[in-house]
Amino acid sequence: MLPADLHPFAALRLTVPDPDGDVELRTGDLEGVVELSRVAARGVHAEDAMPFAFPWSDCEPEERARRTLRWQLGGWASWTPQDWRIDFVVRRAGAVVGTQSLEARDFRVLREVTTGSWLGREHQGRGTGTLMRTAVLHLAFAGLGAVRARSDAFLDNPASLGVSRRLGYTDDGQRTVVRRDAPVVTQRLRLEAADWDDRARPAVQVDGLEPVLAALA
Repeated sequence: MLPADLHPFAALRLTVPDPDGDVELRTGDLEGVVELSRVAARGVHAEDAMPFAFPWSDCEPEERARRTLRWQLGGWASWTPQDWRIDFVVRRAGAVVGTQSLEARDFRVLREVTTGSWLGREHQGRGTGTLMRTAVLHLAFAGLGAVRARSDAFLDNPASLGVSRRLGYTDDGQRTVVRRDAPVVTQRLRLEAADWDDRARPAVQVDGLEPVLAALA
């Protein structure tokens, strides 16, 4: 594990209790990042699908694992108080299942965050995506004082759109982008802090927040 005195995000932990296995989001988890890379190598989506705007997963399993490792370490290294990305390793019932990110640009001024995530194919369909997004939204609104969260998903990615809409996001326009050399429509979504009600959501335990607040102040 990374020591918190060397990186303010290193001790951050979010835990969502669940009867089917608690969902835990960790940062600074080097062992977990290695296992996450193995999860990525086994696949994160069907071959005929592409949920990512940048098709980083279109490669051989070994390269997919290496790209996952580089991305995770890059987020740890590149943060500033204004611009940062927190990449959590997500565990369910102790097993590494995927990753959830929380990202901001000009956070001190805009107070906005964006989210991104993926789960290994063998771990999909259990409601984990909703629980881990719930965890980072609680962190953003109740912990960091964000006023708005944004997300987007391709129209042919109903799983991601479903998570957003279950959590109260509203549509925020569409745009057409290029994916695998073809045009495709992505749906933008947003969630205002005023529309987020923790009382209607599973309880989220946050540990290690104090160093993050101090670093972003």
